[in-house]
Amino acid sequence: MLVVRSVVVGPFAMNAYLAACGETGEAMLIDPGAEIPRVLALAEPGWRIGRILLTHGHIDHVAGAAEAQRATGATLTIHQADQAWLAGLPRQAAMFGLEGAEVPRPDRHHADGEQVTLGNLTATVLHTPGHSAGSCCLWFAGEDVLFTGDTLFAGSVGRTDLPGGDFEALATSIREKLFPLGDGVTFHPGHGPSGSLGEERRGNPFVGEAPRRGRYV
Repeated sequence: MLVVRSVVVGPFAMNAYLAACGETGEAMLIDPGAEIPRVLALAEPGWRIGRILLTHGHIDHVAGAAEAQRATGATLTIHQADQAWLAGLPRQAAMFGLEGAEVPRPDRHHADGEQVTLGNLTATVLHTPGHSAGSCCLWFAGEDVLFTGDTLFAGSVGRTDLPGGDFEALATSIREKLFPLGDGVTFHPGHGPSGSLGEERRGNPFVGEAPRRGRYV
């Protein structure tokens, strides 16, 4: 059984997640962006956090990653295409008047199609560029659960006006990689409430199905 817990952290109101195998207590963090003691408190006593996955390199998702890695000893990964965002974290912080952003150092880079083992569960990394060049989602097929970072939101999509952003790439990622996973999939985004892929496929104003034309609908 997959256990999913979240807490809203930092000045950008970002959703930090803990995902765990309920049978084994093996756990991972997804985007521990800030307020790490609150993020770590999501874990039950005795659970072991062995991995930290960063969906992309923007400051709100990565600013607390170094602290989380130090506290847990977990393996930290991000897609290669967003490595430059990590290196530029101090510059990102300065843009928003923030201080003390420690640059996290990934142990390695995850890639599209990579299998992630979490206790008795298996997830797949999906490279979904558009919000950033290295944006990724994490898909637990056996649980019908998807973590979308800032690729897809309930009723919206990630912004594409930052360096490396590309709306056409984002739309392709969502329509060709995420929507085919199935209407019954619950997704957990980087900001805002969770949703279902079916609702977004039908009604998302940016990437959903085109409305029927005519006088009567």
